[in-house]
Amino acid sequence: MASSCPAYEADIYADGGIEAPYEHYAAIRNAGPVVWLAAQQVHAMGRYKDVKAALLDHRTFLSGEGVALNDFTNGISRGTTLASDAPVHGTLRTIIGAPLRPEAVAILRDQIAEAAEALVLRLVRQKRFDGVVDFARFLPVSIISTLVGLPEEGRENMLDWAAATFNCLGPQNDRATAALPQLQAMLAYTVAGVGADNVRPGSWAAQIYDAADRGLVPKEQVPALLLDYLGPSLDTTIFATGHLLHLLGSNPAQWELLRADPALIPNAIEEAVRLESPIRGFSRVLSRDVELEGSKVAAGSRVLLLYASANRDEAKWAEPERFDIARANARDHLGFGIGRHGCAGQHLARLEMQCLMTSLVRHVSSFEVGAPVVQKNNVLRGFASLPVEITG
Repeated sequence: MASSCPAYEADIYADGGIEAPYEHYAAIRNAGPVVWLAAQQVHAMGRYKDVKAALLDHRTFLSGEGVALNDFTNGISRGTTLASDAPVHGTLRTIIGAPLRPEAVAILRDQIAEAAEALVLRLVRQKRFDGVVDFARFLPVSIISTLVGLPEEGRENMLDWAAATFNCLGPQNDRATAALPQLQAMLAYTVAGVGADNVRPGSWAAQIYDAADRGLVPKEQVPALLLDYLGPSLDTTIFATGHLLHLLGSNPAQWELLRADPALIPNAIEEAVRLESPIRGFSRVLSRDVELEGSKVAAGSRVLLLYASANRDEAKWAEPERFDIARANARDHLGFGIGRHGCAGQHLARLEMQCLMTSLVRHVSSFEVGAPVVQKNNVLRGFASLPVEITG
């Protein structure tokens, strides 16, 4: 039942809504603080202040019943960090987040910086390359997948599995249905293909098995926790990196500003994540009735929190559709979430992008980007390919 909220009839998960989502988001924001998405039969929030407040109110907006828009994925995802509430979430977050804390990530800086430098020098000599396949994917695939520590056999499927995971976190549409075999293959791999005896010693996966041995989590929950690394550890960083490269290549004045002042690199990353959020949003289930500006939503309702819409809210951002690497409040974005369910890997993602941009600024005076190919995914927004040519 749609309650008292205004309805939005367009399907934001159709191909057109994925390729060009921002007019839909603006319409959702203009309609009210909470709207009813008729195509998905679910409520949604798109305004910055409301989405942020919901993300910070983990007692009202629950994750433990899953964050997808379909019952199947919500059922199989329970027991993951993404789909859990306090106090269980705190324990899982401690385990999963241990190698991703700022102090742990800092140890990787030299290794990642060296790999980024070698990559950029190679691409400079190459002149033309794919900004996604050759550039954005390199660090996550070559370094991060090794840190996760899964057996070699099956690890080559991580990119496909990640994309399938996020497709299945949306509604149960044709795209999610087509991704289901990949998701099931990933689940089978975590149960039958991975074990304490065949993960790399000292790796992130090994730390999960160590936590089970110490009684912090039941051993039967280990496969579910492995999903926290198999799904989110690659595509979100890859897509954020691709967006940053595309935005800088499409805005040469901003690139010149960055070259003149490399200290702006961290802020440029935040601005890219704000403007082109790699995750459009996840859902929550209400633990109590909620009323916002006369729109009432009953306890037990599922509400989609649209991070990508909030990050372009005119009430929060001046000229929200403009890419401005000097924007003073760029870091206020919700692209990595916020609060207890904020992205555990955000520090690592920032480090990877910082290292790539530092090398790019050092060695490239100018470059051009062609038309990107959008990768159609229910939850992720990013490119399948992006032509790049170094011109100076």
